[in-house]
Amino acid sequence: MSTTIPPRERPRQAARPDKPAPARGRKGAPGNRHSQRWLAWVFLAPTILGMGLFTLIPIVASVVLAFFRWDIISAPSFVGFNNFAEVVQDPTVRVSFVNTIVFVVVAVALQLGLALALAIMVQEKMPAWMRVFFRSAFFFPLILSAASVSIFMRYLFNEQFGVVNWLLSLVGIPAVPWLTTPGGSAAVVILVYVWQNFGFSFLLFIGGLASIPVETYEAASIDGATGWRKHLHVTLPLLSPTTLVASVMAIISALQVFDQPYVLTRGGPGDSTRTAVMVIFESAFQRLEFGQASASGVLLTLIIMAITAAQFRLSKRFVFYQ
Repeated sequence: MSTTIPPRERPRQAARPDKPAPARGRKGAPGNRHSQRWLAWVFLAPTILGMGLFTLIPIVASVVLAFFRWDIISAPSFVGFNNFAEVVQDPTVRVSFVNTIVFVVVAVALQLGLALALAIMVQEKMPAWMRVFFRSAFFFPLILSAASVSIFMRYLFNEQFGVVNWLLSLVGIPAVPWLTTPGGSAAVVILVYVWQNFGFSFLLFIGGLASIPVETYEAASIDGATGWRKHLHVTLPLLSPTTLVASVMAIISALQVFDQPYVLTRGGPGDSTRTAVMVIFESAFQRLEFGQASASGVLLTLIIMAITAAQFRLSKRFVFYQ
């Protein structure tokens, strides 16, 4: 009779109380977190330094300087709110601010309307390769220098030898004094500005149209919406967030217009195309009245902030978020 010998069990080792705990990985080490924090500050330092030197400090200096009278040569003297009072009472400044508001209303309406119409046409009627071409073509003027574009346009709209009047003469229309009459010069400034800046709004609308679901248009077609009714009841409501962004950026940019009227007309004839930024420039660098220039800049900034706040306030009623 054979007997089976059970296998010998190995004795379990008791846990050693003095055994050290497993070391943490390098990712969670305190020293590594400290070095990452310093590395982040190193990368952020150029941006923070640049914004501080070229944005924050000039803004604070302009606000402070608005309460002083300073011409660079003599020491600044505190005058309180006298600069603001003189700016408000100056008829040239008042005319320039009115011109700026009128320019913003007309130019922004044309810019957004043209950009939206072309975006709908390109997005719906053009093949894919043509969309790429038009996106690049319409955005290209924005890359160019505003001063160089204005110089070129000044020759195109010249009354004696401009190409525009030459084309008009081919159909029997007499030469138009584009840059020597108040109405003509204002029209040229607006046209040049819109031509150069509508490409940015165009790209925004293209992105907004691409984000609208196709099923929404299919449902609208089933309900009988076609043509302009489809865009009125579907496209415009769903595109309202993009329209808000485009309008805010367009108005802020138009309120600061300077290059086009300065190069094309120098603010003339008379003060018909003089803008708020042109008055700031002339006060500071031609008459050396830096206090009044800063006061005008502060007033323009307040106007921009007020209009932007009003836009966002009204957006709660008219902007539809999906």
